[in-house]
This record gives sequence, structure tokens and C-alpha cells, in this order.
Amino acid sequence: MTDTIKPLKEQPAWLPLVRHRRVMSELSLRSLFERDPHRFGRFSLEHDGVLLDYSKNRVTGETMELLVDLARQCGLEEQREAMFSGAIVNTSERRAVLHTALRDPAETPLHVEGENVRAEILETARRMATLVGDVRSGAYTGVTGKAITDVVNIGIGGSDLGPRLAIEAMAPWADGPRVHFVANVDGWEMQQVFRSVDPERTLFIVVSKSFGTPETMTNAEQAMAWFARHVSDPEGLKRHFLGVTANTEKVDQLGLDAGRVLPMWDWVGGRYSVWSAVGLSVAMAVGMERFREMLAGAHSMDRHFREAPLAENIPAIMGLLSVWHVTFFGARSHAIVSYTERLARLPAYLQQLIMESNGKSVDREGRPVDWPTVPVIWGQTGTPAQHAFFQALHQGTETVPVDFVGVASAVAEDAGDTALVTANLLAQSQALMQGKSADEARAEMAAAGLPSERIDELATARSCPGGRPSNTLLLKDLTPHRFGMLVAAYEHRTFVEGVIWGINSFDQWGVELGKQLASGLMPALAEDAELPDADSSTRGLIDRARAWRG
Repeated sequence: MTDTIKPLKEQPAWLPLVRHRRVMSELSLRSLFERDPHRFGRFSLEHDGVLLDYSKNRVTGETMELLVDLARQCGLEEQREAMFSGAIVNTSERRAVLHTALRDPAETPLHVEGENVRAEILETARRMATLVGDVRSGAYTGVTGKAITDVVNIGIGGSDLGPRLAIEAMAPWADGPRVHFVANVDGWEMQQVFRSVDPERTLFIVVSKSFGTPETMTNAEQAMAWFARHVSDPEGLKRHFLGVTANTEKVDQLGLDAGRVLPMWDWVGGRYSVWSAVGLSVAMAVGMERFREMLAGAHSMDRHFREAPLAENIPAIMGLLSVWHVTFFGARSHAIVSYTERLARLPAYLQQLIMESNGKSVDREGRPVDWPTVPVIWGQTGTPAQHAFFQALHQGTETVPVDFVGVASAVAEDAGDTALVTANLLAQSQALMQGKSADEARAEMAAAGLPSERIDELATARSCPGGRPSNTLLLKDLTPHRFGMLVAAYEHRTFVEGVIWGINSFDQWGVELGKQLASGLMPALAEDAELPDADSSTRGLIDRARAWRG
């Protein structure tokens, strides 16, 4: 399929878009709104309590028609269907990409290379529900007979960021065991866990597809050693440590119970895996009913992405706008600002989802690409972000597209001011779009009674250029259902980007290089061994680190 698709710059829509970009760069966003009083209605979409307003982007109807044409020419509709149907979409690893199947309630067979994966998905969900129900009810106890009060998730990357984000987003429903996370190997997170849990009441979940990820296995072994020092029963490790992995042999080698392993599959990438047994800690915290609601929300967005025409498709439009900003306007970063602390981890989650997926410089055929691909993803929650980096967004020399994520309903039962939060979100997107001219700044200062010489001094400093693009994603509420929709929308947005740029969004070979080099440097750092054959910088840093460590 990919052999027949031309590179991006050879698509018929490429040159018209390049020419159109020159025209659009001369137009201000403010003028586009002044020309069209119905612009919001023309450039907004809504599905199942999620609204995307993309009217504050430098686009017209012609822009969107050209971008949709480009998507079709790049084979977006065909590749979308290939992904959902279980075809080999991850070409470099020869794997299907079926995280969407994890949240599809259908029981019809779904075959990957002749195997019905639907049956295994359903069986895993059944086992997961039984385990979660037993732990939350107290039927599953520790080896000394005490109920489980704490769960520790040991993982990294997608085995950590997804569950962390989900539990924070669904915190109002977290009525089960307290959940702790350990990802970093510097020891700090692990030490905090040791200080706050009772080993006899704690369940550890070790999450690693290979059960060989160095950081995860190091942390798991430290946790097992700590547990063994406090609980002498030889059956304790098997009772208090569970595995989520595709490698059951490694579970046996670690001394855990292979019968209590929940599976991961090659056709689910780590950064897309929170919907699987990787989300076990999430289900422990909020219960299977809420976990299923999260899956249902994601499935609602899946159906919308698969079935809605591209011009009326929220993830498709989000992805096409990203391509418009990055590839045609040269945007080098993209800010994510969510106006609730329950989504504080969303920027970090999306950094991995988007940058690990699309941080590629070769296409699916291994050829270098000569157009920009992924921007740097970053952000923070509003309103604190407004007192941190918004100065640069409004008046800096870089134009940074922004995604504003807001919630129309209250996110805390008896605290907060929803109207004030929403007013700030809307005001910031409005200010980025319209800016403030020097004349407007002069008039404002004159009305405040400033002397004319002071007005002359401050007119340019107090003006804002405007024309800064943004999307607003407004959720009706932040329920598990709506949270699932939000995350699925960004997953599909990432897929759309990858298709247009011609890259494989589902491998991450660049991550492996650092891992390989780290394993070679470990001996020299762990003991007084000969310095490795490396560059002078690396050798010098190893020498200094050893000396300072004594």
C-alpha cells in the first residue's frame, strides 16, 4: 500500500498549499473574523460532548479543502482502515497496530496473522476484572491475610505516563487502594514508596512488555529485596508482585507467579497501552466500571475518527492543522495548556505520544524526508501557565500554536471557580488571536490618564502582534468517558500527522540507541573499571563522576 503513495512534496495538493500559504501569511486572524461573523460555526466541530474550535487558525474554507485533498492523496482514509482492520501498519517491525481493539466492545473475531486476537482481549479483560474486584473488595489479601491498601506501579514510558495521567484525571472516582508510581531509577520515588506503605498491605505491579527494560527491572528487583527484608514468607513475592508483560519466561526467572501474569501484545505500542492490562493500576484505583467508561469514551472517538468525513472529523482536522503549522509555516513547537490540574500531566503524556511517534527523519521506505515533522510538545496547566510562559506566547519572536483544553463543568465538588477558569482560557485564546495594536495601546493609556510622553515611551512595549494560532478543545465534563475521548483524539491526531508526513508513527528506534550505549557505560560507572573506548567528553564525565562519588 505505501509503495504506491508518493512523497509529500510530490502530491498534487503540495504546490497549491505552498502558494496558498503565501496568500494566508498576508492575512491577519483578526481580519478573518471581521470578514466572517459566522466563522466559529464554520470552523468548529462537536462530537459526544467534545467541542473543537479551530476558528482561531489562519485558515479559510479553501485552506481546509486543500488540506483534506492532501490527506486523501497521502492515503489517510486507506491507512486508517488498514489500522482498524489489523493490517501491518507498523512496517519496520512488521506489526499490526490495534490499540483501538482494546476499547471495542464487539465480540466479532479480529484476526492478526491468522490469530483471533479478540478472544484474548476479552479473556484478559475478564481476568483483570476478577483481580480488580477481589483486591478492592478485600477478597484478595496479602500473604499475612491483610487487605491490600496500596498498589505500586513499576514501569516507565507508556507503562507509567498513561496510568499516572488517567488516575489523576479520574481522581474523583479513586475510591480503591492508593496507587503509587515508580519510573525513575535515581531511587527517590522508590524511597518515598518505602516510607509510605506497609509491605504486608502492598501490591506491586511490574509493567514491561519485554520484562527486560533496565530501569523497570532495576526498580522491581529493589522493591523485591525491600519486601523480602520485611516479609519472610517464601510465598510473599508471588502474592505481592504481579507482572504485565509479553514475556512470561522472564517472570519465572524473577521468581514471580506466571499464573498471575496479564499479557501485553506486540500489536499494542507502549504509549498506546493504557487501555490494556497496563491500566491495571488505574482499574485498581477507580474500579472496573469507571475503567470501562474510559474505554467507552475512547471507542466513541474511534468510531468518530473512522466514520466521519475528513472535513468533519475532529482528530483529522487536528492533525491537518498541525501539518499546516509545522510543515508550511515552520512552527517549531506546540504548547498544550489544560485549564484543570486534573490534566496537569497531559503535556508530559503527549510529549511521549507525539514526539516518540513522529520524531522521525526518514519515511516509511527509509528515505530521508526534507520537510519538518514533529514539533517540540510542551506545556503546563492554566492559569499558572499564564504567569510563566504566556509572555513569550503573546510577544515573543516565535509563533507557537497552542491547544487550550477546558472543561465546561466543575472539576472539584466544593472548591474552585469554573467561570473564572473558563474566562481565562477564552481570554488567552482571544488575546493570542487579536493582539493589541500600538494605537489601541495608546488609546488605553490615554483613557487611564497617562501623560503623552509616557504613552510614546510605552506604546510599542504594550502592544501585542496577535495572529497567534490556537485550538480550543472544550469538554462538557471531565468524566472517565470524556477523558477517554480526549486521549483517543490525540492518538488519532498523531496518526494523521504520520500519514501526511509519510513516516511510521509506531516504531521508536531512536530510543534504543541510548539504551544500548548506557549498557556499555554501566561497568565503568558501577565499579573502578577501565574507562570505555568512548569520546573524550564521555570519558571525562565518567572519570569526574567516579571521583566525586568517591
